[in-house]
Amino acid sequence: MSTDSEAPLIDLRLERPSAGVVRLVLDNPDQRNAMSDGMTASWVRAVDRLAADREVRVVVVTGAGSAFCSGGNPAWIAGEPDAEVDYLRTRMIAFYRAWLSIRRLEVPTIAALNGHAVGAGLCLALACDLRYAAAGAKLSVPFVKLGMNPGMAASYLLPNVVGDAAARELLLTGRAVEGDEARQLGLVNRVFPAESFEDEVLAIAEGIAATAPIPSRYTKVALRDGGHRDFESAVQWEALAQPITLATADLQEGVRAAREKRKPEFRGI
Repeated sequence: MSTDSEAPLIDLRLERPSAGVVRLVLDNPDQRNAMSDGMTASWVRAVDRLAADREVRVVVVTGAGSAFCSGGNPAWIAGEPDAEVDYLRTRMIAFYRAWLSIRRLEVPTIAALNGHAVGAGLCLALACDLRYAAAGAKLSVPFVKLGMNPGMAASYLLPNVVGDAAARELLLTGRAVEGDEARQLGLVNRVFPAESFEDEVLAIAEGIAATAPIPSRYTKVALRDGGHRDFESAVQWEALAQPITLATADLQEGVRAAREKRKPEFRGI
């Protein structure tokens, strides 16, 4: 009998294109990868699997078809007009926590925005460590245009990524940005041509997967939520974290590889 963690994924694919690299593909293209109930439950199971898998070194989130993610299922959002507020609040918190669970992964995460990312779909991307966009992908948080308050921690995640002023404008106007503007705002790290997008992102993911996994995880944890509270906190953290990595076999391998002018083979020990 299979456990829940081994249950088939619905509207979601888990792929392993190369050593240490995992791709989570939102796979509901007929609805522009809207977050269906099946996809949401599958997402939680997939994140649980990856959190327990020590072979994973980087996770890439992307969408099937022409969109990255159009956000929450509109039929679900507007489907209970007579529901009580407390019931809706409970349901929304569970939805937020399900999708934002990717933040608890200690390996680096990449949002590969192959197409439009809207509302909760963009928030999912903001919950990742890095974001790369295909040319033409439009990114927006149009909650106010739909008559609703921003959700899925948009009012926290967006300012954390682009700063307060830009976040206020995007949240209060609901306008879409793309290409160079998205990059200049810091909403995405880089923009690639659509025809080479998948290969470019995979190359970046493979580069991350080739780094030493212990300091990679520690660095991610150190940078979480904007980094350390102050200068002294950073000094104290690094004075502990760096010696831990100096005591690893990977450090010795990295130094040898640099001396021998070859690529290191890190094992996470």
